[in-house]
Amino acid sequence: MVAQVTTVALSGVEALPVEVQVSLVPGQPYFNIVGLPDKAVGESRERVRSALAAIGLAFPPKRITINLAPADLLKEGGHYDLPIAVALLLALGAVPADVARDNVVLGELALDGRLSPVAGVLPAALAAGRLGRGLVCPAANGSEAAWAGGTPVTAPDHLVGLINHWKGLQALTPPRAELAGEEAGSPDLADIKGQEAAKRALEIAAAGGHNLLMIGPPGAGKSMLAKRLPGILPPLTPEEALEASLVASVAGELKGGRISRNRPFRDPHHSASMAALTGGGSRARPGEVSLAHNGVLFLDELPEFHRQALDALRQPAESGETLVARANHHAVYPARFQLVAAMNPCKCGWLSDPGRACSRAPRCAIDYQGRVSGPLFDRIDLHVEVPEVAAADLALPPPAEGSARIAARVAAARAIQTRRYAGRADVRVNARAEGQLLEEAAKPDAQGQALLAQAAERLKLSARGWHRVQRVARTIADLAGDAGVGRLHVAEALGYRRIALLR
Repeated sequence: MVAQVTTVALSGVEALPVEVQVSLVPGQPYFNIVGLPDKAVGESRERVRSALAAIGLAFPPKRITINLAPADLLKEGGHYDLPIAVALLLALGAVPADVARDNVVLGELALDGRLSPVAGVLPAALAAGRLGRGLVCPAANGSEAAWAGGTPVTAPDHLVGLINHWKGLQALTPPRAELAGEEAGSPDLADIKGQEAAKRALEIAAAGGHNLLMIGPPGAGKSMLAKRLPGILPPLTPEEALEASLVASVAGELKGGRISRNRPFRDPHHSASMAALTGGGSRARPGEVSLAHNGVLFLDELPEFHRQALDALRQPAESGETLVARANHHAVYPARFQLVAAMNPCKCGWLSDPGRACSRAPRCAIDYQGRVSGPLFDRIDLHVEVPEVAAADLALPPPAEGSARIAARVAAARAIQTRRYAGRADVRVNARAEGQLLEEAAKPDAQGQALLAQAAERLKLSARGWHRVQRVARTIADLAGDAGVGRLHVAEALGYRRIALLR
């Protein structure tokens, strides 16, 4: 072995160290990459060859072997280009050995030597910090890497710039960590006339992080309501922003390398596959449930999604993470999302209007709603009907209360929950409380307990349903500023609990 450079391989949102080892031995000129590389890594030899030629360097007329160790770890992606090129430069004596050895290197090379942005720079920067090393990455990823804090970051835009920087011929300015700007023109709840019951359910869902299902005819405003939920949610805390950004970084969706404190809002089309929702593919990429981590996953036209894809949501909705398993490796991604779904009551959508309902009603509603499994319905805390907007409501002026006032109430309720669950990183909102913690926080008073027991018997509530009613009642009490959970809170929570939808 002539030279060695450290880079990383991604496993979920974790970056594992990989050693790029270069061997130059006499023999017929040959370039080979070993160590379980995928096709993108195997093609690195041509990108590296062209990039070195572009800066006036040629491969030595020897047998070149690149080993990516450990050999049993799958190596994927184009970010191995730069560490392979740097290892070859070390072997040729073109760069000082000490500076390359003190850094974790990753980046994709263009044919002319420019560095192209890659995915996974943020977890790589955190891994470099744990190893006590700096990080070398493309300039386009510099701001992202700077969020690691305390890790020296070198972010050139060209291979020549990196070589000159290491030789002391050129100084590269360290990148700065930057926040993404607030989204302008966020939709406001003041745009929606009527639908007071749905707005109340949306406020409760935002305050406690609860899952929400809206059922109503076409054009009632279900999608409009869902898209205004991020406007009343509190911004991400620094810890939540880092968690969400790690997933976005691995997926290559961290725009401009800037971390945002806006909560993610993902709304996949109903034709999305199970792999698109929960993660998968040949490279085990994160899916929509992980990209919505600490944010909102909106599923419009819920019964139109593939049954297998919907059932795959059940485990992440409970555990807050998703496992993408493959024959040769597996990856775990965080998936603590808030599910918001919308659906028509039947295929035509006009079940409640005999004049417009199809001839198969109500059988068509039973078949249509049967596409969604009962266990998935049971995992949704709030079920609310969104009726057709009356002409009289459309003629009214815009409501006086918009997203800003509702967001203030939501923030106050979230502050109560932050104090209640202090020291519990896994429980930040009422929707995540369980076990003894839930009993201590959300056990109703005697009257509320009696009402809940009576309702559980009459409505055949499951144990999961019982606990979800408790959580919603606790959130309703928090919005009211009440220390305890009473009968009125339980009664309202039960009003949002539907066991069956015309089944």
